[in-house]
Amino acid sequence: MIFLLMMAVPLLGAVAMLVPADRFLPTGSAVRRFGTAVSGATLLVALSAVTAFDFDATSRTQLEVNRAWAPSIGLRFHLGVDGISLPLVVLTALLTFLCFLHLLRHVPDGGRIRLLTALLLVLEVGLLGTFVALDLVLFFVFFEVVLIPMYLVIILWGGPGRRAAAYKFILYTLLGSGLLLAGMLLVGAKAGTLDMTELARRHGAGLSHGVQVTAFALMALGFAVKAPMWPLHTWLPDAHTEAPTVGSVLLAGVLLKMGTYGLIRVALPLAPEGARTWAPWLGFLAVIGIVYGALACLAQTDLKRMIAYSSVGHMGFVLLGIATLTPVGVNAALFGNIAHGLITSLLFFLAGAVKERWGTGDLGALGGGMLGTSPRLASVLTFASVASLGLPGLAGFWGEMLALLGAYRPGAGLPRETFVTFMAVGGLGAVLTAAYFLRLLSRLTHGPADGTAAARGPVAAVSAQEYAAWVPLITLTLLVGLWPKTLLDVTTAPVRALLGGG
Repeated sequence: MIFLLMMAVPLLGAVAMLVPADRFLPTGSAVRRFGTAVSGATLLVALSAVTAFDFDATSRTQLEVNRAWAPSIGLRFHLGVDGISLPLVVLTALLTFLCFLHLLRHVPDGGRIRLLTALLLVLEVGLLGTFVALDLVLFFVFFEVVLIPMYLVIILWGGPGRRAAAYKFILYTLLGSGLLLAGMLLVGAKAGTLDMTELARRHGAGLSHGVQVTAFALMALGFAVKAPMWPLHTWLPDAHTEAPTVGSVLLAGVLLKMGTYGLIRVALPLAPEGARTWAPWLGFLAVIGIVYGALACLAQTDLKRMIAYSSVGHMGFVLLGIATLTPVGVNAALFGNIAHGLITSLLFFLAGAVKERWGTGDLGALGGGMLGTSPRLASVLTFASVASLGLPGLAGFWGEMLALLGAYRPGAGLPRETFVTFMAVGGLGAVLTAAYFLRLLSRLTHGPADGTAAARGPVAAVSAQEYAAWVPLITLTLLVGLWPKTLLDVTTAPVRALLGGG
């Protein structure tokens, strides 16, 4: 029942926004405080799931709700978590709460805070539902619920190019969703069940090789759009650049994880023979994305757009880990998901703070000298950048390192020479990642304040709400980086079970 409560709280909060303002929460500040309280309550419920979770049996589905939904066609309302999904549930609840903390003082252009609050809470329901759903159709329903709220957040509160960005976002993701649904229904029809736990236990038994190859290709393409995998990534930079800060944070921190989570939770165990067939191609596209994302970052002149392209590269490492079909590689993917969610969310919060103070994200206009004009903001930006480039001891290091290690020893039946080549190319991408982040810091934080924006004089100090949103992400980036075993112990057993290792 914990997960029913966890999704009911934000859903009821969103419904409450339909009450006329003259009868409930008459001011914008009251609405923002209400949204913060609702998301905080949701986070507390998510944390209660952590306390109720049995960490000695992380591969077992726990805290289940399993009731008939549409018995005539075999649909069930089946929810639950294991060690794979629990960290993502907590990450989703945490980032949503931090976004509302940010909104307490920093409202995006466009007003309509009542509508924005409702959309963010509905978005949270869809995200949480995706990570706890254990029926294929229910999973797909939650997977789709997030599209309209995010589309509206971009098109109503985004930048000058918001319409084109929102249209591209919705068209790409709807196309991917069609392919995903076809693949899942193919598996469900041939296997005679839509229950994800039962299908995972069978591990492809009863499905022919051809069905598995076709189903995996369809599902992988659908999930790859969300991941995003090169060359299906082109919606991402525009959406990130134009979205308001809270939209960018949730898009980078959680929505991208829906694609890689789906590959791990749905595609790998349901069609393992298809996964082995397509794994070299998945790895090939992953390493192209790693290098392409890094090179694209070197060419960017806008801060948010550079961070957006960095996500293409970082998620490339996650996809490479999945392509190895090994416990090490898939653990790397899950670790990389969490690390990217923490670090890149922090980077987008910081990019929003920079734009709010200087009125631009253009690196040329910003110039250098930020350590002199805003030392605390520059210091946090430096921390987030070195975390994102994979400095050992911080969260970003482990996902990339383990993905490369998994590529060095890929799963049985995969061409080792090919994956060793992928490892080498991925290593080059890691070097390029360090190059563009160090270049960013040299341009923004050091040197004289030579940009036109810097000439405007003193800037606002970091607010308490900004600290409240940033400090948890900084703390978790340090904790996960210094003690990776904490997270790996949660994911290792369910990953082995998911790959058919018991």
